[in-house]
Amino acid sequence: MLDFAKFTTYSKPGPRYTSYPTALEFKDSFTYDSYINKLENQDKKRPLSLYFHLPFCRNACYFCGCNVVFTSKEDKMLRYIEYLKREMEILTKHVDTSRKVIQMHFGGGTPTFFSAKELETIIKTIKGHFKNFAKDAEISCEIDPRHINEEQMKVMSRAGFNRVSFGIQDFNEKVQVAVHRVQPYDITKKAMDLARKYNMISVNVDLIYGLPFQTLETFKETLEKVITLNPNRFAVFNYAHVPWLKKTMRKIDETTLPRPDVKLQIMQYTIKFMESHGYKMIGMDHFAKPDDELFKAIKKGELHRNFQGYTTKGGADLIGVGLTSIGEGAADYYAQNFKDMHEYEAAIDAGKLPFERGVELNEDDKIRQYVIMELMSNFKLDIGRFERKFKLVFKEYFADAIEQLHPFVEDGLIDMDDKHITCKPTGTLLIRNISMPFDAYMGKHAQSKKTFSKTV
Repeated sequence: MLDFAKFTTYSKPGPRYTSYPTALEFKDSFTYDSYINKLENQDKKRPLSLYFHLPFCRNACYFCGCNVVFTSKEDKMLRYIEYLKREMEILTKHVDTSRKVIQMHFGGGTPTFFSAKELETIIKTIKGHFKNFAKDAEISCEIDPRHINEEQMKVMSRAGFNRVSFGIQDFNEKVQVAVHRVQPYDITKKAMDLARKYNMISVNVDLIYGLPFQTLETFKETLEKVITLNPNRFAVFNYAHVPWLKKTMRKIDETTLPRPDVKLQIMQYTIKFMESHGYKMIGMDHFAKPDDELFKAIKKGELHRNFQGYTTKGGADLIGVGLTSIGEGAADYYAQNFKDMHEYEAAIDAGKLPFERGVELNEDDKIRQYVIMELMSNFKLDIGRFERKFKLVFKEYFADAIEQLHPFVEDGLIDMDDKHITCKPTGTLLIRNISMPFDAYMGKHAQSKKTFSKTV
């Protein structure tokens, strides 16, 4: 049994490490010209991963931390499609679009808030520019089950989409009302059945723990319902309550949020529940069946983490298209588009990519990124492999970090010797904390309570 009282002492603000350095380090000192230079000098042999942000939603879900535009106006959406087209036209001047595309993801917002015809227009434009999709490319879309119909699914199926992820969060009605997202089980089942009808290889679901009025008992009931849908993968996210960043979160009554010890009980139970139903934990917050490629990748130590979560498609340059999208050049830079629609449109009107800010990784960043992403993805670090890759003595370079890891060893959360750092099963629940000693930027954020969400 976990000592929940002890675990709650680890509850403090910390990054989720979808990137390193984190987005807090993105600055305008990484200039537009620097970004263009990076794009134009990428290795032409490297494959591409494409991310398209489709930001519109009809209503606010109070828990949501995504960059969203709320609207019911069709003309806004049509206007956005035209700007996406123009952004891609500009992009083709700086990126070799004949490179192989091994991954594409539609995120939001609610991508399926766009009609079947509008989705088809977007996809045709993409494939008009990026013609070299790999036969085994992973093409995925986030879907709100309340906003999907057969025509939309047909369009995605014909275009080669093979993975879809359905947002569920929680099936308890009291929780759903509190977060302003009422979504009955039957609607979700119908949407997932539709995905399977149109041959989606991987039909996945997202849950969130830490929402208002959740208890261990209510979440058990949600898990029992969700398992009947037989998802290929689960993502079970720890709710990130950051009302100082997201105004809609201020509508949540903080007195109704479960305590850290309750959240830990929920996650511990979820892990056992998943294992008893044939799923294995992958990375920080995903579960998959043993024959899933994610599970195969973690066995080989080849799982990768990026802004879309966990993937086996490493070694690609990520190009972000659309409002707020983030791109990543392989261990080299991060670049983010404007978050404000007016600024986004103004840049494109001026014939420029809508780039706002980013960061170019220095050598220390690259070294620390490797360590943090290994831990976040694979729950272990092969020190010998690190030393061969970077020609460094690990215990000398990270003497301070090693010192900070000793309490985790003493608490039975990790094993650490000269060859490996390995998380024990209970340590995986605190992988963000375990990774933080390797973060060179944590010092300047340590005193701020309004920077990151809590780790527990």
